[in-house]
Amino acid sequence: MTFSINATLITLFILQFSPTIKAEDRVLANIFATHSLTGTMVISSLNNDRVYRYNKERANQPFTVASTFKIVNTLIGLEEGVVKDKEAIFHWDGHKYDYAAWNHDQTLESAYKVSCVWCYQQLARRVGADTYRRNIKTLGYGELTEPFDVTMFWLDGSLTMSASEQVDFLKKVYHRTLPFSASAFNTLQQIMVAEKTDSYTIRAKSGWATSSTPGIGWYVGYVETTDDVWFFATNIDVSDNSVLPLRQQIVTEAFQALGIIN
Repeated sequence: MTFSINATLITLFILQFSPTIKAEDRVLANIFATHSLTGTMVISSLNNDRVYRYNKERANQPFTVASTFKIVNTLIGLEEGVVKDKEAIFHWDGHKYDYAAWNHDQTLESAYKVSCVWCYQQLARRVGADTYRRNIKTLGYGELTEPFDVTMFWLDGSLTMSASEQVDFLKKVYHRTLPFSASAFNTLQQIMVAEKTDSYTIRAKSGWATSSTPGIGWYVGYVETTDDVWFFATNIDVSDNSVLPLRQQIVTEAFQALGIIN
């Protein structure tokens, strides 16, 4: 007699009784299994050496950075004087995009919030390939393949980075050890706010790379609590649009399960 058992239940059973997985990492694994997701997550504390990780091999595998590049792209644009502050205007050319939120003029802040591709492509043309090449090398930000399209390189697979590298870079952003002005860091800090409560603030950026099959969904950033700062990066395989909200959802579930936020 042959029995058919749900693959998710099998995965959960294996995770529950595997002696090689730390209890905290098993929490993350359970979240991925519950949602039937393929991906990775890294969560790292500022104040101590605590690191929670799911799928270590994938955590070290580079993927297209997609719109997570808007974090460093914002810093570069501000530092180079291409945009002055968070109120800098990007003028819409009238082209109708599938995302209604893109179909009007944007400020730098709103462009970041709605992940407006055409806005940052305008910025990229003004920054120029040589400036990007220099900055990416100086910052040690991922791997950039030459030659590259200055308006597409963060979307088309030319610029890649792993989840572990994202976390390391975010720590440099938080500590302000990168060669950018205080003004640039202050503006970025303001526009990165994704969620704010009395007990925590999440600063983050999502991303969705469609240059590969399956696509790759990102959510990276850091959460400031009353007693610590936790840096995080997750990426998941995206087979269709319905998966996209899970990028943020599984991070929130992980924070709650680990007691980082209530």
